[in-house]
Order: sequence, then structure tokens, then C-alpha cells
Amino acid sequence: MKATINNIQIDLSKPIDISIPLSNTDKNPIAWYIEKPEIEPVKFGDWVGKVSEGSSTNFNNIFFNPHGHGTHTECLGHITHEFYSINQCLKQFFFTAELISIEPTRINDDLVITKHQIENALKGKNPEAIVIRTLPNLQTKKSTNYSKTNPPYLAEEAAIFIREIGVQHLLIDLPSVDREEDEGKLLAHKAFWNVKDVNNLNADARLNCTITEMIFVEDEIQDGSYFLNLQIASFENDASPSKPILYKI
Repeated sequence: MKATINNIQIDLSKPIDISIPLSNTDKNPIAWYIEKPEIEPVKFGDWVGKVSEGSSTNFNNIFFNPHGHGTHTECLGHITHEFYSINQCLKQFFFTAELISIEPTRINDDLVITKHQIENALKGKNPEAIVIRTLPNLQTKKSTNYSKTNPPYLAEEAAIFIREIGVQHLLIDLPSVDREEDEGKLLAHKAFWNVKDVNNLNADARLNCTITEMIFVEDEIQDGSYFLNLQIASFENDASPSKPILYKI
């Protein structure tokens, strides 16, 4: 089935899922020093919510952290004193997107995505969303425990550049756009959302913009222009697990 949105034709029968599923196995990716997710049946005395154990239904509890357990989308409420919900900030779900692949640059002991690299990769394009695939693009990204590994991250000037060219939604295959241990500075988060004071939000902060982390884009998906469907679960929280889908234009 094909559809035309804003004069852009896409084939809805060929979705490209760039999310990582959440599971209670050791293959689930982890960040921020937490344990793997828990998915287990509800128990009331001798009753177990599992068909294989005699129940009429499977009835599971799920315990997870959206920031540390897989693909998630967050709003500026992630870093502000005042509460903001991703469910209230993200009200549109289809966007033009540009997929770019970048090999982070080594700066001292860190691997960093620079403004120069992003500017070169975009080649003058100004999409509503940018999807960053880091190189090398190892399959282990889908199951890595990132805690205490100092993963690559986005330079502050790169985040400023992305904001200044009007990108509203930033998607990346890393656990964070910021350095794992940065003394709480969160420079890239603040730069992208234009948050100048986390305790007193400035009027020009970008309430409708989002950051999606821990995606995975397979090698066979070519860099270029796509249409993005960015879907979240309806959590009243700063972040939600999400399922970003790309469509070829």
C-alpha cells in the first residue's frame, strides 16, 4: 500500500524498523549501571498468570527503565526541574528524515561525533529528523552492556549545529548523545533542546523536539532521505520506549 504525505510518496508495506526490542534476556542492551529488564507472570498465592502453568491467560508484569533498556524517545523533561512528559511534547509522528553514517573522531580518550562530520554528511539538507548510524556498525550494538565503557557521543557544537538548521528530532544508535561520565553537564542534550537553565526554563526552549537513543540501523539500509514514523507508548514520563520506523521515499 502506498501513501502520499506532503507530496512525498512512500510504500507503507515496506517499513524499516530501527528499534531494538526489549526482552528479559542477557541479549537485551543495557546502559547506566542497571540490570536487565524483568518480565514475569503475576502471582497471587498459588495462582500464576501463565497458560503453561494452568492459567487461562498470560499475565505478565514488566519492570524496565526506558533510558537504560533499549530504544527510547525522550523530551526536554529528561533534564529539567519542572516535569514535562514525552506524551505531551510529541504530538506529531511523521517527519522527513535523513540517515547518515559517521565514524566518530578520536579526541584524547574519547570517540566524538563532530559538527564538521554531520555538516559534511548532510550535504546542505535540512530534514525534520536526523538518524545517525555510527561506524563500525557492529551487530553487538543490539546486546551491549554500555555501562562503564565510555561510548562515543555527540560534541556540543554538533548538537548546536543540528538545532540551528532546524532538526526537530535526533535519533542515534548510542546510549546517550552525551558522554557517559560528564559531571552532569549534559552539554549536547541542553544544546539540542536549547535549555539554558534547567531550574527556570527559557521561553525559546524546544518543547516539541525529541532525542531517540539506542536505535539500530542494519548495514543494508543506505544513507539518504526517508520518511520517519516516530511512535511511542503513551507514558506520562520524560521518556518512553519507542518504535521508529523509516520508509523509503
